[in-house]
Amino acid sequence: MTKQARWAGMPRLAVAGLLALLSGATQAAYKLNFQQPATELAQEVYDLHVWMMWVCVSIFVVVFGVMFYSVIKHRKSLGGAPATFHENTRVEILWTAIPFVILMVLAWPVTKTLLSMRDSSNADITIKVTGYQWKWGYDYLKGEGAGIKFMSVLSTPQDQLDNKAPKNDNYLLEVDNHLIVPVGKKVRILTTSNDVIHGWYVPSLAVQQDAIPGFIRDTWFRADREGSFTGQCAQLCGKGHGYMPIVVDVVSAEKYAAWVAGQKQQMAAGAEDPNKVWPLADLMKHGEAVYAKNCVACHQASGKGIPSVFPALDGSKIATGAKLEHIKTVLNGRPGTAMAAFGQQLSDTDIAAVITFERNSWSNKTGDAIQPSEIKTERH
Repeated sequence: MTKQARWAGMPRLAVAGLLALLSGATQAAYKLNFQQPATELAQEVYDLHVWMMWVCVSIFVVVFGVMFYSVIKHRKSLGGAPATFHENTRVEILWTAIPFVILMVLAWPVTKTLLSMRDSSNADITIKVTGYQWKWGYDYLKGEGAGIKFMSVLSTPQDQLDNKAPKNDNYLLEVDNHLIVPVGKKVRILTTSNDVIHGWYVPSLAVQQDAIPGFIRDTWFRADREGSFTGQCAQLCGKGHGYMPIVVDVVSAEKYAAWVAGQKQQMAAGAEDPNKVWPLADLMKHGEAVYAKNCVACHQASGKGIPSVFPALDGSKIATGAKLEHIKTVLNGRPGTAMAAFGQQLSDTDIAAVITFERNSWSNKTGDAIQPSEIKTERH
C-alpha cells in the first residue's frame, strides 16, 4: 500500500473511532449519571449538565476535526506549506470573540439557576441541620412540625462495619431516623456544625450546603414527587466520614400530618423526669444501647479504643476516676481532640446511662450509678 493510500483512509478511520467513542459514552450514560431529579432545580441542574456536555463534545469535534483535516489535507507529502497568522488582526479577534461568546451563552442559564438556589425566602417549613462527628441532628424550627427534633445515625451495626459483612448493597446509606418533609412544600434548610466542617448533600434535591462551626448557612428545596432520597456528607470530616449518610423521605400532606402528630405524641410520652432515680441495672442496659450508637466507632465494643488514635476506656483514668471529670468530658468534649461534646446531642438520661455503663464495664467496676439529676446540675 502506498503512503498516499494509507493516508487517504485516515479520515474514515478517524470518523469510525469518534463514532465508537460517542457510542460508548451514550451506552455509559444509561448506567452512570446524576440521580433522577426530584425538584425543579435538580432538573435544571441535570439539563445544564447534559447541555454543557454536548457543547463540550461539539467544540471537541470541531477543533479536532479542523486539526485532523489540516494535518491530512495539508501535509508536506502533498505539497502543503506552513501558513502564518502572525499579527493577523482578524484571527486574533476570532479566537478571542468565539470563546467569549461561548462563555456568555453558558453563563446566563448557570447564573439564573444559582440565583434560584439562593432564594430561600417564603419557606413553608424551616429545619435546622447540625453536623456532628458523625451523625446529623434535625430541629424543625418553623411551619408544621415546629418543635420536633431528633438525631439521625447510620443504622448498620458497627460489628458489621468492622467485619466487612454488610447486610445489603446500601448498608452505608441507611439511617435510624429519616428526615420527613411534605411534597410540594418549600423547605428551608439551615446548616451549622458542632465540631468540624460537614456538608449536607442530597443530589436528587439539588441541595449541597456546607455546615460550618459558628456559622448558619441556608439553602432550600421543594420536592415535586414522593419518594426516599439519599445523600452523604460532602466534606472529609474525619474517620467516620463514610458513615454519615442522609435520608430524606418526601411524603404526602396527609402522611406528613400524621407523622407530625405521632412525633409530638412520642415526645410528650417520652418526656423525662430529671429527678427519677434509676436502678444500676436499668442504667447499664440503657447505657449499653447509647454506647453502641454513639461511642463504639471510636472506643470500640471492647473499650480498648484504637491505639494512638482514640483512647481506651477500659481501665482509663477518666472512666475509673472522679465522676465529675467524666461527666464534664462527655458533656463538653475535649477541645483539640476528636472527643465530641455530647451535651447537645444526648439527653440527661442518655448521658447518665452511658457514663454509668462506661464506669462499670470491661475491667471497670466502680459501682457508680450516675443519675440524670447529676447531669442536669452540671449542665447549669
